[in-house]
Amino acid sequence: MARSKARPVVTLRSTAGTGITYVTRKNRQNDPDRLVLRKYDPVAAAHVEFRETR
Repeated sequence: MARSKARPVVTLRSTAGTGITYVTRKNRQNDPDRLVLRKYDPVAAAHVEFRETR
């Protein structure tokens, strides 16, 4: 089975500048804009915003 093009794999990069990344999937039809999630950054030892990079 082929993977759906509606749910691409996206990389989330920390806005704290530590270089930490998360990998997730998103629904392109429901979220056409870049994804922003608040997740834990172990280098900064705090929850910070992670933004989608292309």
